[in-house]
Amino acid sequence: MAYLSWRVAQRWCPSSLQVTSFPVVQLHMNRTAMRASQKDFEDAMNQVKLLKKDPGNEVKLKLYALYKQEAARQNYVDLVSSLSPSLESSSQVEPGTDRKSTGFETLVVTSEDGITKIMFNRPTRKNAINTEMYHEIMHALKAASKDDSIITVLTGNGDYYSSGNDLTNFTDIPPGGVEEKAKNSAILLREFVGCFIDFPKPLIAVVNGPAVGISVTLLGLFDAVYASDRATFHTPFSHLGQSPEGCSSYTFPKIMSPAKATEMLIFGKKLTAGEACAQGLVTEVFPESTFQKEVWTRLKAFAKLPPNAVRISKEVIRKREREKLHAVNAEECSVLQGRWLSDECTNAVVNFLSRKSKL
Repeated sequence: MAYLSWRVAQRWCPSSLQVTSFPVVQLHMNRTAMRASQKDFEDAMNQVKLLKKDPGNEVKLKLYALYKQEAARQNYVDLVSSLSPSLESSSQVEPGTDRKSTGFETLVVTSEDGITKIMFNRPTRKNAINTEMYHEIMHALKAASKDDSIITVLTGNGDYYSSGNDLTNFTDIPPGGVEEKAKNSAILLREFVGCFIDFPKPLIAVVNGPAVGISVTLLGLFDAVYASDRATFHTPFSHLGQSPEGCSSYTFPKIMSPAKATEMLIFGKKLTAGEACAQGLVTEVFPESTFQKEVWTRLKAFAKLPPNAVRISKEVIRKREREKLHAVNAEECSVLQGRWLSDECTNAVVNFLSRKSKL
């Protein structure tokens, strides 16, 4: 396994303990326990810098995840202790309090006037899609496919439509290790994208701000995409050692030509809303000042169309592609599973997380 420079390793355990804005699971913690573990935590960070043997990428991701979660400092100390038995710690940290789920935690879902609206609701995290949100979006789509609405709309709460996959998902390593994590993630992704492929009603994206990663690649499976003129579209897969998903390896070349798709999916070119519209990815662009009013006026008009005619028309348009899209989805997920297990991808993610921690 290729080793990261220990200069990089030191970046994911800096001496300063400032809280950053990078997405992490916030756990409740007793302040007295936090102070009690401070010295052990600092000792553990220093111990990491003195390790003579590289612990490997999987351990590095675990260390980074624990460092970013203040309530997990004791776990950080314990993990470093297992690497260097000479470090001893007697401090204890109270475990986090699990929050009981009541409805959706990461979405706001409403149904009114023939429209089911699914709104990404992690605005402080730029609507990054964590594992919980993946499951909740699937649940919301399955429910919307059976309700009385005519159309279904996806949009974001806050300044972003979605910043894409929450990269802290990579730091949640199960007991089976990175192989199990990659396998489970590929299964989840395939099922998630499949929900968009099979959705029976008109599916419309209201892109209220920047869109990144999977929130962009999925747009090829929507029936209409309306964007604010402040929206941008970015798929930086190669920068993270990964490959396209969301059926974009098939839909994007068809929508915008192979050369333009290559610019986005391989070279990571970021498109403005106007450029995305000119290339066919976006249906229409609206000024930010009138975006919400104009788009929702139009959507409410769509929702007055005869429901059976709308569903049947979508079926006629989409059915010839459905089998192909499922095959593409399966292939993309299989390729991604291999990419997630590569040193190239792990190193890129660790480096990205390290840079983000300094922002």
